[in-house]
Amino acid sequence: MRRTRQQARETRDQILDAAERLFAEHGVSRTSLEDIAMRAGCTRGAIYGHFRNKSDLFVAMTNRVMLPMEMLVAATADATEPDPLGRIRQLLVYFLGKAVVEPHSRRVFEVLFTKCENTKDMVLVIERQHDAARNGRMYLERGLRNAIARGQLPFDLDTERASSVVHAFLGGVLRDWLLERDSIMLPRDAEFLTDVCIGMFSYSPSLRRAQGACG
Repeated sequence: MRRTRQQARETRDQILDAAERLFAEHGVSRTSLEDIAMRAGCTRGAIYGHFRNKSDLFVAMTNRVMLPMEMLVAATADATEPDPLGRIRQLLVYFLGKAVVEPHSRRVFEVLFTKCENTKDMVLVIERQHDAARNGRMYLERGLRNAIARGQLPFDLDTERASSVVHAFLGGVLRDWLLERDSIMLPRDAEFLTDVCIGMFSYSPSLRRAQGACG
């Protein structure tokens, strides 16, 4: 029984690995379950033994990695963090320096950012991306307010705009790197890029709240 379960897990992983590679090579809409079965070395029936359809398989594939803004939720959820700005920086550097170059993550991000058409297969993943962005910005604002309270950032920092800057920064760096690897050198420039982004919080006048404004 244990061997049977192990074999089932191995088959499931092989299917997900095959789908990951094919989606990255050809896009989601141009990849069929037959293509995935052939690459995985199994039958289409074996795929249906693990997944209801291609959409279900696609969701399972993306669930194997953490989205950028989901990482920030983990970094900023603790309001008692003694070094909130350092923690945010640590997670941004980790994401750009290690997470994006890990093979599974790189291929999934490549599919999501460059090989994904807006089809019915994408609905649940798009919802997850929207939820991650919304929650990520909300929790990041908490982390930035904690950093302000601890004297790490200016008291008049507009935390809502600053969190949007981080979201745009992550998406922009990741998309540019995936489209043209020579345009941004990752993981080499992960710390440099992160410090440029975080430095704006302290030195950009555009990220200051108007006097009397809240937030």
